[in-house]
Amino acid sequence: MTTKLAGLAAIALASLVLAACSKHDDRTLQGWVEAELLFVSPDEQGRVEIEKVREGDHVNKGDLLFTVDDDLQQADVVVKQAAVTNAQQAFDRAKELLKTAAGTQKTFEDAQAALRQAKANLDASKTRLARRKVASPASGTVEQVYYRPGETVPAGRPVVALLPPGNLKIRFFVPQADLPGIKYGESIAVSCDGCDKGLTAKVSFIARSAEYTPPVIYSQDERAKLVFLIEARPDSPQKFRVGQPVSVKLANEAPK
Repeated sequence: MTTKLAGLAAIALASLVLAACSKHDDRTLQGWVEAELLFVSPDEQGRVEIEKVREGDHVNKGDLLFTVDDDLQQADVVVKQAAVTNAQQAFDRAKELLKTAAGTQKTFEDAQAALRQAKANLDASKTRLARRKVASPASGTVEQVYYRPGETVPAGRPVVALLPPGNLKIRFFVPQADLPGIKYGESIAVSCDGCDKGLTAKVSFIARSAEYTPPVIYSQDERAKLVFLIEARPDSPQKFRVGQPVSVKLANEAPK
């Protein structure tokens, strides 16, 4: 009986050793999907008038996202246009007087400078007016809408959060012993529950500073291990979701 138990124990121990070796050879780590969102906001405070998108919508670069009331900006353009008209008349008068020697060169140059300044002020006002219609700075998916029509948004406060596909990244932590085997730009295999097979990503960042406890723990290894943050950009970002846990396989050879 004792011999039989000893044999079973030996078999169990061998199985654990093989499993541990297999795990080490696969070099599989746990990570998660994170996003670098683009926060789109108006330059100046205003009331949201038109909202063209909702969460989940796909937009192309240049598509209209929302508009903000532009009454003050339109009035400012009218004022600046009147200033340009007055400056143009003063310039024309100074030019004619200079031809007849009734005016001075300095008067002409002052009128010319005033006209140039008035035109610059008008261009700035037109730019402020145009920016009350906010377009998408990149193609991507609308992740969040923070303000609705009728609500007043402060200057610089985002109205829409946009996620371009290229701004999705996979983050995971690598033990110090495995760090020398990871190279910038190399491919890694990525898998997750319900995902397609054969997904890959390319290493885009390797931290130079070590950490003892990752901010998000998916790993089952001991927390006391010295680890380094790694980031990778998925080759098929549309296959992943923000916050999704993933498994990363650091194979000896990069997947083809």
